[in-house]
Amino acid sequence: MDMRRWFVCSAMVSMLAFPALALSAGKADEGVSGTKMGGHEGMPMKSGGYDMMRMGDKVFSGKIGPWKGTARIIDMKAHLEASGVKTVGTMPNTHHIALELSGGKTKAHVTEGKGTVTVTGPDKKNTKSEFIAMQGHFGADVNLPAPGKYTFKAQIESGGKKGSATFFYQLK
Repeated sequence: MDMRRWFVCSAMVSMLAFPALALSAGKADEGVSGTKMGGHEGMPMKSGGYDMMRMGDKVFSGKIGPWKGTARIIDMKAHLEASGVKTVGTMPNTHHIALELSGGKTKAHVTEGKGTVTVTGPDKKNTKSEFIAMQGHFGADVNLPAPGKYTFKAQIESGGKKGSATFFYQLK
C-alpha cells in the first residue's frame, strides 16, 4: 500500500474517532446508543468510534464464500461535513466501502485477512483497492468521481478460506 493511501485511511479513522474521544473525555457514557454528537443523533457507538456498518448506503447483503457479508458505501465528504469537520481542497477518494463478514459456528465477525475491491465506473474504467481490517470491518477508500452506475467486485481471504461478491451502486 502506498504511503498516501495509508495516510488518508489513518486520517479518516482518526477523524471518525475524534468526536467519540471528545465525548468520553467529558462524560462517562461512551458506548451508549442515542448519544447526541454533531449530526449523528441516535447513532449507536462502538468502542473507539462510530459503527461504520450503520452509516451510508447498504449496497449488499448475502453470501461471500463461507461468510455472510454486508457492504455499505459512505460518502466521506458528506459524512465529514455532518460531523462538523470542514474539508479543505479535494480528497483523493470520495467514498469509503465498509465490508462486514461473519460466519462459522459462533457467527463471529471476521476481523483478520486480506482482500481487494475492483470498482468499474460508468466510464468502464477499473480501479483496484486493497481492503484494510479496521474497526470490526474491512474498509477501502474508493473514488466515485461522476454520477452513474458503479460495479464492485470484492475478493476476501481469511483463515485459509476465500470468498467473492459482486454488487452495484448508483451514484446520483
